[in-house]
Amino acid sequence: MTLTISVVTAVFNRVDTVGEALTSVAAQTWPHVEHIVIDGASTDGTLMKLRSMQEGLAVLVSEPDRGIYEALNKGIRLASGDVVGFLHADDLYESRDVLSQIAQAFEDPAVDAIYGDLVYTRQSDPSRVVRYWRAGPFKPGCLAAGWMPPHPTFYVRRSVYQRLGMFDTAYRISADYDTVLRFLGRGGVMPRYLPQVLVRMRLGGISNRSLGALLLKSQEDLLAMRRNGIGGLGALMRKNFVKLPQFVCRLP
Repeated sequence: MTLTISVVTAVFNRVDTVGEALTSVAAQTWPHVEHIVIDGASTDGTLMKLRSMQEGLAVLVSEPDRGIYEALNKGIRLASGDVVGFLHADDLYESRDVLSQIAQAFEDPAVDAIYGDLVYTRQSDPSRVVRYWRAGPFKPGCLAAGWMPPHPTFYVRRSVYQRLGMFDTAYRISADYDTVLRFLGRGGVMPRYLPQVLVRMRLGGISNRSLGALLLKSQEDLLAMRRNGIGGLGALMRKNFVKLPQFVCRLP
């Protein structure tokens, strides 16, 4: 099997963590990986770090952009793999076999999307788990009940992006949620769940940095639901409520 996975990393001023992310991709046992890095014209030494590790990259672009979703869209356009996924500059794969397991799941031609579980870790120590997101299997009606898969674990055939579109950059925080609703809702994409942790994600993302960011995310989540004809205010409340057990059960 020669399925190629394109991994897109968007980065801006993450000199302290981006090297670990690149090393995590390079250490994967699956041999057919296309790693695309989109840097937003960093000013803190990130670009120098990227260039020092450029030998392991298929594509490196460094130029100003209008945020993470524009950067991810650039990566998707440059991707040539059969499957596209993301590893953000603060994140790590849970094991060296993550992409091999994803590739094996995509051997089934009926599978167009894969997702798994995710753990949040301390910013300063990715070995310290503070929150465990067990996604669970996709079921009819679950989107309207506020369910969504952890987007950093969401791998999709590139043909799905070509058919259903990329991230809507009108959103500042919730374009990934809008994309999931578009794909799994009216797009009819049926995902397969891998019941294991795929990604370690450091806390401190844009959506949880401040009260203002949390309020904006809620507003954009509700807008995404209404645009995609899925759920509403009740679903938004359930979406936030179902996260509470993730802070109690911290171990897979």
